[in-house]
Amino acid sequence: MGSVEKNLVILGAGAIGGTLGAWLSPKYKNTYMLDRDIVAKELKNRGIIAYQQGEKEKVETIRVQSISDLSELERVDIVVLAVKNYSLDSVAQAIHDKLDENTIIVALQNGVENQRILPKYFKKIIYGVVSYNAWIDEPCVIGYQKKGPFIVGTPDNSLRTEIKLVSDIFNLGVETVITDQLLNAAHSKMIVNLTNSFTTLVGHGYREISHFRLFKKILIHLLYEGVEIIKASGYKECRLGDMPSWLTMTVAVKLPHFLTDGIFRKNLSKMVMSSMGQDIIQHGKSDSELESLNGYFIHLADMANLKAPYNRAIYKLCKEGFKKTPFQPLDVEKVWEKVEQEMNK
Repeated sequence: MGSVEKNLVILGAGAIGGTLGAWLSPKYKNTYMLDRDIVAKELKNRGIIAYQQGEKEKVETIRVQSISDLSELERVDIVVLAVKNYSLDSVAQAIHDKLDENTIIVALQNGVENQRILPKYFKKIIYGVVSYNAWIDEPCVIGYQKKGPFIVGTPDNSLRTEIKLVSDIFNLGVETVITDQLLNAAHSKMIVNLTNSFTTLVGHGYREISHFRLFKKILIHLLYEGVEIIKASGYKECRLGDMPSWLTMTVAVKLPHFLTDGIFRKNLSKMVMSSMGQDIIQHGKSDSELESLNGYFIHLADMANLKAPYNRAIYKLCKEGFKKTPFQPLDVEKVWEKVEQEMNK
């Protein structure tokens, strides 16, 4: 199954779909972008503007091929779904009648919720774990910390030929690694994603953080609890690009603050507002990945009979706060009060 002439459509030109499109389009001529409204207009008019963090002066404008409907192509061989979990079911419903059973679906969502949704609509599904951070400055203007990698595979290690095809195409533009440990990789990435809810809750990237030490304490304990929850659930660590190891997450809560404050401040300075923060704070949305990420971890903690007070506190505060319009970030000290309540239960 060669890659020559295989039509690949990236559905969703957000931070991840947009960077993939920017990296792949110059290298693979059969790459097409599909989005709607203002994003579709920007794709047609100017393409995608992408830059690496700290190098905005080296910004690149990438011309891409954009379509407004899958029917514009005579054949669609690969569809990369780069939409959020909360949009995935409706998007899958909208496109499944336009594809045949041989179309390869590549799912680039955080977590494992996509493994429940997509098999209802498609037969050939490859799942990707995104191992880099990216953000949207404005429609089709995207920054990223590092170029890749993507980790691709299937839960049962099937579709090996299709996985190699997708990997070969992706690797033309960005490092892409085939894994036979997809579930471990997906759960390892989810631990890192746990912090998105907390940074959104306190408005990181939107306003000043009032209490550095409390912010740090809550964030590192969220990660540490995440590691403990995943271990108790039977999953193993899978290293993902430059993302922190489980050992690093564990050591961070064991060492005294004066030894770790410096490196934490350095890493914090590189953190931009998460996509969850952009959705909730900047765009005033109520939809988020809270349930498919944090809610899923609470379920795993319940199954393993773990207290996980930090994760429970953040989940409860976000569940309540994200419903409010407009959303108002909480002070870190207010969040800490809720954590203490959970600790004392």
